[in-house]
Amino acid sequence: MNHSRRRMMANTLSCTSLSVLSPLISLASTAPENRPIRMGQIGVAHAHASKLSVYRRSPDFEVIGIVEEDEALRRSATDKEPYRGLPWMTREELLAQPGLQAVLIETEIRDLLRHSAACLDAGCHVHIDKPAGTSLPELEQVLEIARRGNRIVQMGYMYRYNPAIRLLHEFLDAGWLGDVFEVHAVMSKQMTSAERKVPAAYPGGMMFELGCHLIDLVVRILGEPQSVYVSSKHSSSIADTLQDNMLAVLEYPTASATVKTSCLEVDGGNRRHLVVCGTEGTFHIEPLDNPKVRLLLDRPRGKFRKGEQTIELPRYTRYVDDALDMAKAIRSEKDFAYSYDHDLAVQRTVLKASGLWM
Repeated sequence: MNHSRRRMMANTLSCTSLSVLSPLISLASTAPENRPIRMGQIGVAHAHASKLSVYRRSPDFEVIGIVEEDEALRRSATDKEPYRGLPWMTREELLAQPGLQAVLIETEIRDLLRHSAACLDAGCHVHIDKPAGTSLPELEQVLEIARRGNRIVQMGYMYRYNPAIRLLHEFLDAGWLGDVFEVHAVMSKQMTSAERKVPAAYPGGMMFELGCHLIDLVVRILGEPQSVYVSSKHSSSIADTLQDNMLAVLEYPTASATVKTSCLEVDGGNRRHLVVCGTEGTFHIEPLDNPKVRLLLDRPRGKFRKGEQTIELPRYTRYVDDALDMAKAIRSEKDFAYSYDHDLAVQRTVLKASGLWM
């Protein structure tokens, strides 16, 4: 891949393939300036549903209500910190609230898209947690509703706004790593037999559950792969159906990417990493959740010297910058960075890497 082509890809945050690029979403203003954006949440079943705390603390949002169809889940969540004091509503009651502008969709994965469609039909922007449901045609329909209404669909991939990832894309935009020929990513954890029940409910295993976060990053760096090869194993002695040890190899014309994920690794969170190798430098982020960068350059670049160096970064708090980016886009202070086509490319790749679609 030549420099100009790679720079074009790096400068475009949303890409489906090497030949199809989609414009970033530009919104007419839907939020009065300097007034909080009125927001609600549907669901508390998703593992990341507690992110509502971030929006409740943000001066950019006013959380006005929460929906949970399952009575047992609603009772168990009522007194938990993210939800305490909020009015519980039906979905219809929430969508009828005056001035509602955005909704977080935090249900079980199988229910994400049906609720998203209803919110988009009601004229709301949505944040959909990951991965983007279980049906690619249903996701296509949801994104078409959003496209027609010029609504934001923000996916809950939690490393998009990580400061190390942002710095990586500054390097890629500037061409400081040369031509990227290899990406290697690992995201694992250790789960108890009880914790395994949630991902075991879906046939895509840990790639569907955790690896999707990494695939979002790889597709942003290299685009949609030409082909995907999958190794899927049940390596635990626990007698369940979970594919708990998975590897995907994503192939490109002049590059390859490996994505590895399991729920067996002791203290796996501290070894989560992303390595991007180019012909003029290597950018190694580890760990992802408290990011530190090991940088190797074949020549000086800006303030960075030739050779190996470590870049310390501020501690990363998930979802704070996601919320800020959504608020700015709703207020037309910036274009939203991720296109519908990028999210479709990610979901196609997730399904292939999970062994669910070839």
